[in-house]
Amino acid sequence: MKVRILGCSGGIGGRHLRTTSLLVDHDVLIDAGTGVADLSIAELAQIDHVFLTHTHLDHIACLPLLIDTVADMRNQPLVVHAIAPIIEILRSHIFNWAIWPDFSEIPNADNPFLRFQEIEVDTPVDIGHGRSLTPLPANHTVPAVAYALSAQKTLVFSGDTATCPPLWARVNRMARLDYLIIECAFSNREAALAATSKHFCPAALAQELTLMQQDTELFITHLKPGQVELTMLEIEEEIGNLHPKMLQNNQVFEL
Repeated sequence: MKVRILGCSGGIGGRHLRTTSLLVDHDVLIDAGTGVADLSIAELAQIDHVFLTHTHLDHIACLPLLIDTVADMRNQPLVVHAIAPIIEILRSHIFNWAIWPDFSEIPNADNPFLRFQEIEVDTPVDIGHGRSLTPLPANHTVPAVAYALSAQKTLVFSGDTATCPPLWARVNRMARLDYLIIECAFSNREAALAATSKHFCPAALAQELTLMQQDTELFITHLKPGQVELTMLEIEEEIGNLHPKMLQNNQVFEL
């Protein structure tokens, strides 16, 4: 299993800033932020599954456009996997005919272009070829999950979260954790805003990682574009002993 980073920024602006999306092999997306727009039409048409962490726009911006672009090229529905509250938000606020057509009813409900598949925290989803994704707890301002991706190696992606002891309880029970991708959206000078919006700043992230009992390669995602250098400097000061690296567009992890 290969995981390619399509977007990992907390905002847009310039050629290299794309919001969150991970491409698993050629057929699975985790989140569908603006990074998806860099894929070719042929690549978009190969995506069969989208797993969502939550419904904030920087994580779903390209989902409506993705299905609209490739619907007539596919012979099966695009399956969107999410916990029940996320599906309800998408139905009520995105695929509602006011913001975007309801592709789960087009061309008809029996033969739709889009299908929602409810998933549950701690229940693995087999996506074939020895690959599985397991939703894990997260703590955000809207219903949210993290994901563990497992093949021969294991990667955990936090999505957007604040402090979440249940996440670490699950992570610490894993047989191995090769890669951890975790968010840090704000610098320490905006610690109050980070707490209110349920994101990490470096000081809070350092405290959170004391809950982790795994050795792993650590990657930082979701940095705000105007604070990248400052935030990474603070992260190095807070958790430099963990050798954190900034996640990069088009970075590839082999699992």
